[in-house]
Amino acid sequence: MSLENTSDMDQNEEQDILDSVMGGDVDAVAKPEFDVLRRVAGDASKNKEFRSVPIPPHRLTPLKKEWLKIYTPLVEHLHLQVRMNIKRKTVEIRTCKETIDTGALQKGADFVRAFSLGFDIADAMALIRLDDLFMETFETKDVRTLHGDNLSRAIGRIVGKDGRTRHAIENASRTRIVVADCKIHILGGFANIRIARDAVCSLILGASPGKVYTKLRTIASRQKERF
Repeated sequence: MSLENTSDMDQNEEQDILDSVMGGDVDAVAKPEFDVLRRVAGDASKNKEFRSVPIPPHRLTPLKKEWLKIYTPLVEHLHLQVRMNIKRKTVEIRTCKETIDTGALQKGADFVRAFSLGFDIADAMALIRLDDLFMETFETKDVRTLHGDNLSRAIGRIVGKDGRTRHAIENASRTRIVVADCKIHILGGFANIRIARDAVCSLILGASPGKVYTKLRTIASRQKERF
C-alpha cells in the first residue's frame, strides 16, 4: 500500500468523525460523568484526621507531670481529642465533629512536639495562638564536625556561664533556644530564627562570645529603630 493511499484513508476517517459530531452523534464523543464529591462539615466519620507525636524517653516524666496543662489547650481551645499512649510513648491527637479550625490538628501537633523537644509550655503555647511561628532543628555537625573536648567547648560557648549567652541570643532575636546535647532547637519567627541561627553557628565555628554580643547589640538596635 502506498503512502498516498494511507494518507487518503486517514483523511477519510477524520472526515467521518467530524460528520458524526456535526450530525448530532454525541455518543461518539460523550463526556464521562462522575458523581459530585460532597464534604459535610459535621460528618466526623469522613473528616476525622489523626496525628501521633513521638515523645523521647527523657520527656515522658515531664509529660506526665504537666499533662493537665498540655491537655487543656488542646481540648478547650483547639477542640481536639487527645490521649497519652504510654506503651508506644506517643501523644495521639485527632479531630472530631467539634473541631472548627482546619489547621487545629497541625497546631496541636506542633505544640506537643515543641514540648517534647524541651521548650516550656508557656513558650510552646505561642504556636497555638500565633500563626507565624516556626521551629528549626539542626546539629553541631551540620555546621562543623567536632569531637570530644572541642564539641564540649562549642556547646559551652553556646550556653555560656549560667546560660547567659543563650539568654542574650534569645532576647536579641526574640526566640527561644533549647540545647539538647548536639542538637539545637530554635522557636520563633522566620527572620528571628535566622538571626539566632547565625549567632549560634558563629559560636560553633569558634567566634568569641564578645564578638557575638556586639553583633547582637547592633541587630537589637536596628530592630528598635524599625519599631
